[in-house]
Amino acid sequence: MPTVPGSLLPAPRAGLLALLAALCLAACTTVPAPIGPEIPVTWRGSPNFDERRPNLVVIHHTTDDSVDEALGTLLSPLRKVSAHYLVGRDGVIFQLVDERARAWHAGRSYWGGNTDINSASIGIELDNNGSEPFPEAQIRALLALLADLKARYNIPAANFVGHADVAPGRKADPSEFFPWQRLAENGFGLWCEAPYPAVPENFDIVTGLMALGYDPASEAALHAFRSHFLRDGGAGDTELARTASVLNCLVRRKAAQP
Repeated sequence: MPTVPGSLLPAPRAGLLALLAALCLAACTTVPAPIGPEIPVTWRGSPNFDERRPNLVVIHHTTDDSVDEALGTLLSPLRKVSAHYLVGRDGVIFQLVDERARAWHAGRSYWGGNTDINSASIGIELDNNGSEPFPEAQIRALLALLADLKARYNIPAANFVGHADVAPGRKADPSEFFPWQRLAENGFGLWCEAPYPAVPENFDIVTGLMALGYDPASEAALHAFRSHFLRDGGAGDTELARTASVLNCLVRRKAAQP
């Protein structure tokens, strides 16, 4: 059975599982209705379906000082938090939740109009306390994992984001040490460097943030954007022109991608 690079668990045989599920459902006549027992529903199982496919990857750091501490948290039934993968400082990848299942990693969040990020995403935790650089072995392992996920699910480059992007003001991970530019250079996320294309006269920053995916109702969205793409959280008047230039460039790149 094929395995995800560095993973401890085999990659699920999605096609076989889907076929078995279809045969089982087709053989059934009625099942309990999930919409409520007071509404009578007759189940007629159709074989024409497949599994839900994630279209977003959310990257976190654990805030812990060791991978054992992180595993203790992510595997505890009392903590009620999880992720699909945990990447250790040494590059060892742990798979904690099946990719077909909904891990509990994003919490209250928003991206591109979606308010249930857990249902649409793969969550990846990096063994890092938030105050330290990310080791090379860890980043290499992460890049290999992201390449595998992108190839299997055809995830757009713009849909590799951080926890702070989907939960601005509430979360700040991964930290300022995270190499977003390097990820983008490998096809995971977007990045822009000067010289930037000319900004249209009617360009609106809030509209641009929304086009990129940020929650337009969040007062912290601009701070999260600058922390990710400009490596700082400031938003003073003197920096608005640079913010607009980078944001306009990113929106253009996202629109140009297939």
